[in-house]
Amino acid sequence: MLRGLMQDAPLLISSIIRHADLCHGDTEVVSRTVEGGIHRYTYADVHRRARQIAQALGRLGVGLGDRVGTLAWNGYRHLELYYGISGRGAVMHTINPRLFPEQIAYIINHAEDRYICFDLTFAPLVEKLAPQCPTVRGWVAMTDRAHMPQAQIPNLLCYEELVAAEDGSYEWPRLDEWTAAALCYSSGTTGNPKGALFAHRSTVIHAYAASLPDVFNASACEVILPVVPMFHVNSWGIAYLAPLNGSKLVLPGAGLDGKSLYELFEAEKVTMTAGVPTVWLGLLAFMQENGLKFSSLKRAVVGGSACPPTMIQTFAEYGVDCVHAWGMTEMSPLGTFGSLKAKHLKMSPEEQFGTRIKQGRAIFGVEMKIVDAEGRELPRDGKAFGDLLVRGPWVTTGYFKGEGGDILRDGWFPTGDVATIDPDGYMQITDRSKDVIKSGGEWISSIDLENIAVAHPGIAEAAAIGVSHPKWDERPLIVAVKRAGADVTREELLKFFEGKVVKWWIPDDVAFVETLPHTATGKLLKTQLRQDFKAHKLPTA
Repeated sequence: MLRGLMQDAPLLISSIIRHADLCHGDTEVVSRTVEGGIHRYTYADVHRRARQIAQALGRLGVGLGDRVGTLAWNGYRHLELYYGISGRGAVMHTINPRLFPEQIAYIINHAEDRYICFDLTFAPLVEKLAPQCPTVRGWVAMTDRAHMPQAQIPNLLCYEELVAAEDGSYEWPRLDEWTAAALCYSSGTTGNPKGALFAHRSTVIHAYAASLPDVFNASACEVILPVVPMFHVNSWGIAYLAPLNGSKLVLPGAGLDGKSLYELFEAEKVTMTAGVPTVWLGLLAFMQENGLKFSSLKRAVVGGSACPPTMIQTFAEYGVDCVHAWGMTEMSPLGTFGSLKAKHLKMSPEEQFGTRIKQGRAIFGVEMKIVDAEGRELPRDGKAFGDLLVRGPWVTTGYFKGEGGDILRDGWFPTGDVATIDPDGYMQITDRSKDVIKSGGEWISSIDLENIAVAHPGIAEAAAIGVSHPKWDERPLIVAVKRAGADVTREELLKFFEGKVVKWWIPDDVAFVETLPHTATGKLLKTQLRQDFKAHKLPTA
């Protein structure tokens, strides 16, 4: 083999923030803080303080491969930890505070976290967790001395005091690029949450790919506000791709309601944002109720769960391009992005819409295929649907500590999704394999039924689940939440499905509820709904 004559420079997370300092040092990072108010500084400041916290962690005895957990919102201190922890060779372990306390304690103990850094919001939670987490040597309150919590937390440390005690002269070590950098536990698996362990190499490559023009199209001219939490798969990579490209970064803290987000969008002239559908429902409702418009926002990336087609249309009415993205914790997380091709721009808005509602094309680096029950690959014709498998340089080979055993199928990761892939490479999720409704030996897509239900002007949110039927095995039930002031009947909603799907797909019944249960990452909790409506008797049964 003839080797190329190129320098060997490892792909390291620390190189991202060093580059941001050197080339975009005066670019702002703006945060709404937990203590109250707006904090402003620059990428040069992030780099300096990340080195200081790296020094402080070393003084606390954090070594190579040690896990340091965070229970925190999107804020500037959390960003510093992203680089300070991983940069020194430890593992950044972002913990989802929306999980049940028992699950959080399990995750901390399974990860064997040495220290946990937490925002003040979570002080009561930490007080309950501390006695259950013997591996944790200390708990770091991410604040200054004046705002330290008055709680019974053992070995409580002050973040700002740790930073102030260091001079920032720390030199980032030249690590092997395969060194573990970050750990994130997936709640989408069966049983206890399982950890996906990301490497420096995979994280940097993912940040490169996510920056591409047909993906986030990040640049030094953009102002990005990630609504997706930094505890949700590294905010979909935004915490890395923004400084990599020199984009101004706006971090919303705990204020994720429609009013708080809108005010921050307008005050900071945000051009791009990303988050799950449930957040956008609140934002759009607030804007509609108050007759507001966006002055700077041009693009909203939606992922985490299927984006209702009506949401894409509503964003378009506000002059915002709403783009589907899809991925998984096990994929770091991005897999596909719904940007259009040149051929689509020549089509009518209706024809374009048929592509926009799909989850998008694979990003370079991700390979996808769909297979049948026997593992045979199915055609990419946009019609055949089967189990979706993926592989690539930022896709996991297995879970932390070997949980779940060998999870790959001939080197491919089974996503648990059922999907189609069309000739242009656009993938569309038809269902989760566990959520598809099996009626008379045929499959009905719960996602399609939900999209139709929420298209009704009187419905705010809806879930479709399969309910036991003596003849057909399962039949669809729509569980729906009405919009405020709307008066929608069962018969009216069922009639709304006519002509939109084949007759045998039309649900057998509707149940109206006040709220729908969601997972900690904002997805519909259908396991809970199936349990709640297990005894529901369909009128056709």
